[in-house]
Amino acid sequence: ANTAWAFATAGIMAPRLYVAIAEAAPSRMEYFNSQGLANMAWAFATAGVNVPRFYAAIADAVVSRLADFNAQELANTAWAF
Repeated sequence: ANTAWAFATAGIMAPRLYVAIAEAAPSRMEYFNSQGLANMAWAFATAGVNVPRFYAAIADAVVSRLADFNAQELANTAWAF
């Protein structure tokens, strides 16, 4: 999550990096906290990366932990979708 966020924040387009994260992250969603999920969703949307399986995994993880999200995390996640 931090790597994707840093690259997106810096405006560095690294398609291979995002694809690698998108392929690896869905099986690890249970290990991300609410901030990590929000940051990752924001980073992918900011970078213009569209990997439907990745977004579906993030959506499932967010729904299952919605009560853990603060207002900013919810806003960032909603914006990403």
